[in-house]
Amino acid sequence: MDIILAIVVSAAVIIFGALISRGNERQRKAIDALREQTELWAIQDLLIKRERMAREVRMNDPLAWLSRVATRVSGVDLNLQFVESYDEPRALLCIAGDQNSKILFSPLGEKEIQRMKNWKRSRLSRIGEANPLLSLPRKVTAYELSILNAGIMFDLELQLAWKELTGQSAGQLETIWMYRERK
Repeated sequence: MDIILAIVVSAAVIIFGALISRGNERQRKAIDALREQTELWAIQDLLIKRERMAREVRMNDPLAWLSRVATRVSGVDLNLQFVESYDEPRALLCIAGDQNSKILFSPLGEKEIQRMKNWKRSRLSRIGEANPLLSLPRKVTAYELSILNAGIMFDLELQLAWKELTGQSAGQLETIWMYRERK
C-alpha cells in the first residue's frame, strides 16, 4: 500500500510540475509577444508624431550631430573627430576627443560582422586589413542607435549625415550600430 501511495504521489508531483512548466512557457511567450507589440507601437507612434516635422530636417554640421547622438546613447561625452569612411563593408571611423577611444559606426550589427569574419579568410584578407570593422575585438562596447534612443528624427537626419560624412547613400537606414573600442 505504501509503495502504491508513493508512486501515486510521485506521479502527481511530476504531472503538476510538467503542467506548471508548460504554463510558465506559455506565459513567457505571451510576454515576449507583448514586448514586441509594445516596441512596434512605440515606433509607429513616433513615426506619426514626427510626420509634421519631417519637412524641416536640415543638417548643418553632421559630425556635431553624430557626436551629440553618440553622447546621448552612450552616456559619455565623446566629442567625435572624423577620421575616415570605408565602402565595403560600410563603416565610419571616428576618434573620441579625449583620444582614448576609437568609435566605429556601421549599418552592420554584431552578428552580421561575425558572419563576415567567418567567411573564407582569403576573401577578407584584402578587405580586412583596410577596414577596422572586420578587426574589431570581441569585447567591444556596441550600441544600437535608432529613433527609440537617438531622437525622433534620427533616421531622417542619419541619411543626411551619412551622405555628407561618407559620400555614400544611406538608402533606407533606420538604425546604425556604434562600436566603442578603447585604446
